Amino acid sequence: MRELPGKYRCVLICVLLAAGLLAVYWQVLTSNFVNFDDTIYVTENPHIKTGFSAENVKWVFSVGKVAYWHPLTWLSHMLDCQLYGLEPGLHHLSSLIIHIANSLLVFLVFRRMTGALWKSAFVAAAFAFHPVNVDSVAWVAERKNVLSTLFWLLTMWAYTGYVREGGAKRYFSALGLFVLGLLAKPMLITLPFAMLLLDYWPLGRLSLKRPSGQATGKAGKSRASSRQTLPVLRLIWEKMPFFVLSAISVFLSFLAMRRLGITASTELIPLRLRLANAVVSYVGYIDKIICPRKLAVFYPYPMQVAVWRSFGAVLLLACISFVLIWVLRKKAYLSVGWLWFIGTLVPVIGLVQAGLWPAIGDRWAYVPMIGLLIIVAWGAGDLAAKWRLPTTAAILAACACLSALAFCTYRQAGYWRNSRTLFGHALNVTTDNYIAHLNFGNTLIKDDKIAEAMSHYRKAVEIHPAYADAHYNLGVGFALQTAYERAITDYRMALDLKENHIKARLRLAEALTRVGRPGEAIGHFEKIMQTRPDDVEVLNNYALALVQTKRTTRAIELYNKALRIDPDSVEVLNNLGSALAEQWQFDPAIAHLTKALSLKPNFTKTYYNLADTLRQAGRLDDAVKYYKQALQIDPQDKLGHYSLGRILTDQKKYDQAAEHYEKAIQLDPNFAQARYNLGQIFARRGEIDKAIGQFREVLRIYPNDAEMHCNLGALLAEQGRLDEAIAQFRTALRLDPNLARAREQLNAALARKSAPNAP
Repeated sequence: MRELPGKYRCVLICVLLAAGLLAVYWQVLTSNFVNFDDTIYVTENPHIKTGFSAENVKWVFSVGKVAYWHPLTWLSHMLDCQLYGLEPGLHHLSSLIIHIANSLLVFLVFRRMTGALWKSAFVAAAFAFHPVNVDSVAWVAERKNVLSTLFWLLTMWAYTGYVREGGAKRYFSALGLFVLGLLAKPMLITLPFAMLLLDYWPLGRLSLKRPSGQATGKAGKSRASSRQTLPVLRLIWEKMPFFVLSAISVFLSFLAMRRLGITASTELIPLRLRLANAVVSYVGYIDKIICPRKLAVFYPYPMQVAVWRSFGAVLLLACISFVLIWVLRKKAYLSVGWLWFIGTLVPVIGLVQAGLWPAIGDRWAYVPMIGLLIIVAWGAGDLAAKWRLPTTAAILAACACLSALAFCTYRQAGYWRNSRTLFGHALNVTTDNYIAHLNFGNTLIKDDKIAEAMSHYRKAVEIHPAYADAHYNLGVGFALQTAYERAITDYRMALDLKENHIKARLRLAEALTRVGRPGEAIGHFEKIMQTRPDDVEVLNNYALALVQTKRTTRAIELYNKALRIDPDSVEVLNNLGSALAEQWQFDPAIAHLTKALSLKPNFTKTYYNLADTLRQAGRLDDAVKYYKQALQIDPQDKLGHYSLGRILTDQKKYDQAAEHYEKAIQLDPNFAQARYNLGQIFARRGEIDKAIGQFREVLRIYPNDAEMHCNLGALLAEQGRLDEAIAQFRTALRLDPNLARAREQLNAALARKSAPNAP
């Protein structure tokens, strides 16, 4: 390779980097979305997954409707959805392509600034293949990280051109790229400070005493020797537009977080704890960059930090700073690399927190690690020269290091195959990880392993009792088990801990509706509507509660509003059809229900609603057809058999009706209404003993049903079993003294008994 001209070496290095990254990360193209933020950013975000529209783009640029203001990131996800739909592999491919571009830019930018081909190549390769960066590449929701870094590096490229050649065009090119980076993620607010570091080394623009160790190009000539140095204040003033734009970005992000109420207060996480965790985290990042092991998607924030740990971390950082900046100040790259690492981590070190904040985040080291890699690359080069190590030994050492990193990255990327492998690994390498328990439980819920999922939710609550999402998910688990009252308790707990927990409030309202308390549910729906007036799920469930309170006209208005937002919502079409049928508007009801079936042919609820509507409209044969189609989909549906039996009874097809009532009873022996209807059929067919048997079963289930006692008494009287009949009539009157039919039949039975020829 030495014999190749410089530009061909650069091309070959770029090709090798790209090919290596494709080999290491190719497996992510078969990975799925994960249930940790991917739902927010893509899969369950109606503004993103539906692609480009004027309304969606307006939402992207809104402040206060989205957590964190990074519209360019939203637009990149929207573009993926527009092009690929919800095909996860292609979303991963987009992130991988950006990471490849970033890795090449790291090489090209440092090569351009320093002229050091192999040191720049090592920094780029270590950046490309480091396992700490797997989160940024393999996590779709972390698109903001790789995308913002792309513009960070492009800004550096443009800024280097401005430093070399000058000119307003190059300056404003750098400024424009910086703006795009801020639109991708506010992390770029530290870039102006990093640019000042680059002015010192390797660009050599600061009018400080020239340090030795300046980057050199061919023939050892300083690449900065021909450039004019400038005062510090002049360089700061030069970057003032960058600082102003950073301040605006910070303000917009803070405004969005405050409006959404996701900023963690110092009461919840004291400043003292934040400071202690911050200094310990710096050491943690260094440890993971030097020796990457036990990497996880989330590291729980500590409840407390031991004094010795925080004091030790401060002492270690101070010593490193003293050695690199003062003792070895002649090596400019040491102080620049160290200050780059320290400074670029400031926005994510946890002094200000929003949302679910971890102790550290591997993804946050994506840009900061470049500072430490500068120290390693140029420091190793100087040591190799000082110790006169053979070039072959240096190359072998570098290759061994990069190979180890690539192997670890390949393994780490494999854990991102799906949510189960990701959070299962996190549980294996961390302790008391309530987030991992919660999300692992979510994967089990999707596989209908509710009991196992509940054990993980309970573990999350045990570890972190004030974790609102864990209580919310417990509520979801109870609701899936139809234990709605217990679900309501946990939903209320989640709301006590986090008042603006929209999902908990929504599910609480749904549970209240299910247990017959729609009046309470409506109050919660109205609160949700204040922040989500166009949420189709909210509109649909709000309308369901209104139907229960007989406010059907208002419910229909909400259903129609929901359909204007999402014309193909099967749930809304189904529920609107049922509501219209209640108001005897059969033709539009049938039209909506038919459309719902065309969109989701296996939705049994719609089959039954359509069949019920057709029955009410007098189209009994059509109704029977839809009931039978529903039972073909789910033969074990007791309500389906009951409903079909009822309409066959209306058609006087008693034998067929009896078969379906018997099937419903077989599926649920306590299905009282099916037993009653079957008893009626037996009575019509003159099978009085069988009818009596069914009525007695109904009374076993509902012993205080006065009407049923009266009906049983009538059958007993018909058989001449007057004493038993009289006992049943008297029981009916004891339960309901105003039941006139029971009194009349009791009197008739007593008269028959007192007659001379009474049996």
